[in-house]
Amino acid sequence: MSRSSIRIATFNLESLDDTGDLSFEERAAVLRPQLERLDADILCLQEVNGQRAAKGEPRTLRALNRLLEGGPYADFHRTSGGEGTKLADRHNLVLVSRWPILAARQYRHDLVPSPQVRMVTADPAQPGGDAVTWDRPVLHGEIELPGGRRLHVFNLHLRAPIAAPVPGQKKNASTWKSVGGWAEGFYLASIKRAGQALEARLAVERVFDADPHALILVAGDLNAEIEQTPVRIIRADLDETGNGHLAGRSLVPLERSVPEERRFTVLHGGDAVMLDHLLVSRALLGWFRSAEIHNEALGDELVAHATVSHSPESYHAPLVARFELPDQTVTETMAPGEPAP
Repeated sequence: MSRSSIRIATFNLESLDDTGDLSFEERAAVLRPQLERLDADILCLQEVNGQRAAKGEPRTLRALNRLLEGGPYADFHRTSGGEGTKLADRHNLVLVSRWPILAARQYRHDLVPSPQVRMVTADPAQPGGDAVTWDRPVLHGEIELPGGRRLHVFNLHLRAPIAAPVPGQKKNASTWKSVGGWAEGFYLASIKRAGQALEARLAVERVFDADPHALILVAGDLNAEIEQTPVRIIRADLDETGNGHLAGRSLVPLERSVPEERRFTVLHGGDAVMLDHLLVSRALLGWFRSAEIHNEALGDELVAHATVSHSPESYHAPLVARFELPDQTVTETMAPGEPAP
C-alpha cells in the first residue's frame, strides 16, 4: 500500500501474556493473522500484560515483543507512557507506530483529582470519605507523520460497567451480600469510568487550546456504546454543549461509516455491541476515507467463558480506519521538539 495512505487501528488483545495456563504460541497463532490483516501504521493496543525476567526485576513487554517479532510490526516504535513509566502486571496500554513517537505520557489523576466518596453500605461503616481512583491511565502519544504534521493519539481502556468492591459487602469474588451493596458498587464503577473519560476529554482540551486545528484521535476499548455517558463525555457533540463556537472541539466516531449490521466489536450473550471506538477531530476527519471492523470470526464472550477452556482468542474485534495524507506538505503549527501541551 502507498504510504500516502495511513491506517490506524485499535485492538484489545485480551490479557496478552506468555505466562500462566494459556499457551502463548496458540494465542500468537490466532492473533498474528489478525494483526497482519489490519496492515496498520499505528496500533493502539489494550490489555497488554507486563512480565518480569526475575523477581524484583522491572516488568517488560516481553509477550508483546514476542508477538510482534518477525512480522510487519517488528521494527515499529513502541511506548506505554514515556520515560519513567512503570508497567503494571496486567492490562497495560501500548502505542505502536511506524513513525517516530515524539512524546508520550500517561494521565491518571493529573487533571482530575480522585473523587472522595463516603460509602453508605460499607460494613463496618466508615467515618470519612474514600478516594475513588481510576483502574487505568490515559496514554497520550504524539507521532510525527510524513510531511511533518503531528498526530495526537489517546489510547484508552475504560472500566467495564461491573460493580466495584465495597468493604464488607461481598461473600466472594462474584457474590454480593446485599442489593444495596451491589448498587453502591455499581455507582462507584460509574464514577470510575466517567472520571476516566473526563480526564481523557480534558487532555484533549489541552491539545485544542494549543492548536484548534490539531490532528487528534481517541482510540480504545471504552466499554461503552456511542450514546452512553463515557463516550458522550469524550465526543462533546454540539447538541450536548449547545454552543456553536465549540463545534470544532467535538470528536467524530468513525464507526458510523460502517453499515449498521456490521457495527459491533463484542458479542455478549447474543447482543452485538460497539464498545471499541476511533474518535477523531474535525481536522483529521478531513483525511478519513474508510473504516473496517474485523468481526467475522468473533465469538460470544459470555458463552465462551462458560463453555470454552483456555481460549486463545480475543473477544474484541479490531477496528481500523484508513486516511489519505494531503498532497502538499503542511507546515507544523508547533515547533519541532516543543513539548506536548
